[in-house]
Amino acid sequence: MSRLDNISLGKIVVIREKLLKAQKDGQKIYRFESGDPSFDVHPNVKSAIEKALEANKTHYIPNNGIPELRETLAQKLNTQNKIPVKPTHISITNGAMHALYVTYQCIVEEGDEVIVPDPMWTEAVENARLAGAKTIGIELKPEHNYVYRAADIEKAITKKTKVIFLNSPQNPTGAIIPLEELQKIADLAVKNNLWIVSDEAYEHILFDGGTHTSIASLIPTYDKTVSVYSYSKSYAMSGLRLGYFASMNELFNDRAAKLLRCTVNGINSISQWGAIHAVKDTPAQWYADMNAEYLKRRNLFLDSLKDQDILTPYVPKAAFYLWCKVKPGIDVEKLSEELAQKGIGNAPGSCFGDSPESLQSIRLAFSCDTQMIVEGSKELNKFLRDYK
Repeated sequence: MSRLDNISLGKIVVIREKLLKAQKDGQKIYRFESGDPSFDVHPNVKSAIEKALEANKTHYIPNNGIPELRETLAQKLNTQNKIPVKPTHISITNGAMHALYVTYQCIVEEGDEVIVPDPMWTEAVENARLAGAKTIGIELKPEHNYVYRAADIEKAITKKTKVIFLNSPQNPTGAIIPLEELQKIADLAVKNNLWIVSDEAYEHILFDGGTHTSIASLIPTYDKTVSVYSYSKSYAMSGLRLGYFASMNELFNDRAAKLLRCTVNGINSISQWGAIHAVKDTPAQWYADMNAEYLKRRNLFLDSLKDQDILTPYVPKAAFYLWCKVKPGIDVEKLSEELAQKGIGNAPGSCFGDSPESLQSIRLAFSCDTQMIVEGSKELNKFLRDYK
């Protein structure tokens, strides 16, 4: 049996396909299942891509990324994330998902254990399994604000544990690991000589005074860290497929270069030239305006859930998802299917984990445009108030 036989295509993908078919058939749909930002890329990025095309920068490029982009990202990681890396420690990937695939293939062997949060974005877990690892889920609980806690992680460590994976801010809950807890996780990894793989795709999407800290900045001399980033969320460049990771571990970087050569042999050159300007020339006001709009959408969703008792939402301080506990006794899979039939996108908790907490929850995304949230949240409210 192939490892791929134990990997799902993804329930979110299945729901998306149903919604798109319904839309094609003329039904009004609301794209609450997908984490694709509705914003256009910044004009500076478009201009850089156009100039790269005019200059015919369309040929093979260095395997790990063009030097100009790696230098730009090294400056960003040193100043914004406080991670003391060099350009040679950074590799460009085909989105953050590809970065996770490469990372696990480089550090995990058959039978190793990877500790992960539950709930967690599906592909983050399944890429570990593709590499032959067994994933050990740590249930995130509402009474702890869905925070991934060092004390719970420590109980799960065995002789087979190889990696602690974390995602903060988190998909699907929108929770942020507090600095004190993040330090405990870092110290735990160092104490047990474990790898840390940190997915920081939502580093810039923050509300209500929420802040982001890169765990690698807390242990700057420890080289068993891999920090993963995405251009899809921060810069709304999801279709341009760009991500990157950074690690000071030389063996890891040597392996990663080989795997990059064998999988993509250089990421889209035009996207990389645009990516330089996404980092260097995106004004702070652009982030502020984008986050203000996300906050507006979040609050519209929360308001729509006030006078019903089917869903109890967690108020996220980051990302663009509403993680809702479903009333006990209600079949979440059935609820999810019936919502989709009404054209209301969603992702049942089983997409993200198999803990009791995950299985009795559902995720709604507010990354689609605001007008869709305005209209769709009203339909959602009506559906839930009438739901039996």
